[in-house]
Amino acid sequence: MSLISTLARLEAVESGRAQPMATVRHRHLTGAPLVLVPLATAGEAGAPLGALVGTDRDAPRLLAVAQPRDRDLRFAFLAELAEAVLPHIETYTDVVEPAERNETDPETGKKVKVEVELCTDAPQLIVPSRAGLDFVRLLGRSMRFRRTVEDDPDAPYPAPARVPLLGRWLTHYGERARVPGSSLLLAMTDLLNRHWATGQSTLEDQHLGALLAWIDPAAGESGAEAALRAELERDAGGQLLCPPAGPATDPAFDNRLLAPAIEKYDRARTSLAAAEDGLAADARFGELTAAEREIRSLLAAVARPTWDAVWRGLDLMRELPAGSRTVDRWTRDRWSFTGHRDRVRAGEPPQPRRDDAVTAAAKLASRETAQAQLEAQEALDDPLVLAGRRLAGEAFVGEVAEVVMAYSESKRPSPRPLVTVRTGERPHLGERTKVYRTLDGKPQTAEFVAYASEDLPDAEERLLVLRITDRMGRSKEPAPGSLPEPGDRIVWTLFEHDQRSGPKLPDPEETPWTHGGPPGAAGHSENPDPMTPEDLL
Repeated sequence: MSLISTLARLEAVESGRAQPMATVRHRHLTGAPLVLVPLATAGEAGAPLGALVGTDRDAPRLLAVAQPRDRDLRFAFLAELAEAVLPHIETYTDVVEPAERNETDPETGKKVKVEVELCTDAPQLIVPSRAGLDFVRLLGRSMRFRRTVEDDPDAPYPAPARVPLLGRWLTHYGERARVPGSSLLLAMTDLLNRHWATGQSTLEDQHLGALLAWIDPAAGESGAEAALRAELERDAGGQLLCPPAGPATDPAFDNRLLAPAIEKYDRARTSLAAAEDGLAADARFGELTAAEREIRSLLAAVARPTWDAVWRGLDLMRELPAGSRTVDRWTRDRWSFTGHRDRVRAGEPPQPRRDDAVTAAAKLASRETAQAQLEAQEALDDPLVLAGRRLAGEAFVGEVAEVVMAYSESKRPSPRPLVTVRTGERPHLGERTKVYRTLDGKPQTAEFVAYASEDLPDAEERLLVLRITDRMGRSKEPAPGSLPEPGDRIVWTLFEHDQRSGPKLPDPEETPWTHGGPPGAAGHSENPDPMTPEDLL
């Protein structure tokens, strides 16, 4: 936790209201995000209980599983979820624009620009909390390998036709959510926590109702009081007024309301199966329908507060202006969405259960690069975030006092002007430490030379001498506008604005033996070694 975030939390405790951690919105929000509020069955990992899904805040679509332990009903739920989500995704797949991408020429091995299609926008999925992200990944993993009747007519318990396709998309969204700065799949609690600091723990911040109570409490009420009421207040029947933000449900709801309703549904279904004539079957079918309707009503009542809370959080986020570099990160999301669309259309198999060594290393490297890029871009977009980097000595603001022209000592001297900067801050500068400033949207690099020797009237200020090393043109004299002018107040950072990618990884077929050898090679099976008599005592 940074110093400025700690100070913000302390101030939130003292003031009784969440304190802003950003002045701009650092995540992209589409005009019509798809909100998903999932509910899971207690004690059944990956067993869906129901969901509210849709893009209209006033008309969510309710999906329910009357008996979560019934495999057929669960497949019916997944098929209905696919029919609710896939049409929304497919509306974005055919709206494209021309774009250029660097690819390696197989003959020469050089990078060449190739014109390809890029989706002009991508569907965005919003879930209430971080647990919702895990549930989306779990659903994707459980769905993408399902066999349908078309794939295997003899498969036991075949899945509906669209279920594996939805599993592939949910898996892609779940993997993309692990990339720092991505906005394809967002948790509302993480989104709000990035922009506000509350006076409670990070674990308590995962309760969406309590988090919103800190950010926007009722008139005359402190954030702590409103959050406590959101977490604990119950009605006359002992049910929470603000249920958890999915997929978990409250034990009091499970024991007092849901379990009796499911038991009633089971009795009605058993009674219908035992009916001996049409009249009795009609009457018992009505009882079954009423029991199912009761379960749907209970799930709608427990999920609707969370649904409304997600949209309330979206309203708060839209009040913040978007950061200038969120568009660049959203463009990378669009490339990711377009690439997965192309893989699906090409008939490629679903994502593997486990990545090979090269793929895993590439994912880790890309996420590390994305994290560094995100931290740099947020600081450049937001003065409040930059203040935290300045407190840590990773950036400073200074006024240009003097610019002296100098040249490098080489056969072809290049301009290396010396810039004297006056600042009252204490950046962590060492010999030839590189610092950066933004010039026409691109970083310009300078080196720290030394502290100026003259004494300043204000002992709190220092004079720093920096040497500009690039972005001055190719001529002997620096290009106009490439050098700062005396009196300019400039932000200098000790971190790079654009992160460089790591070394090239080997092809999967050339994976070294230290990492398991080539995927699928003999002797490198994922199965454990067979048991031998020596394994038994």
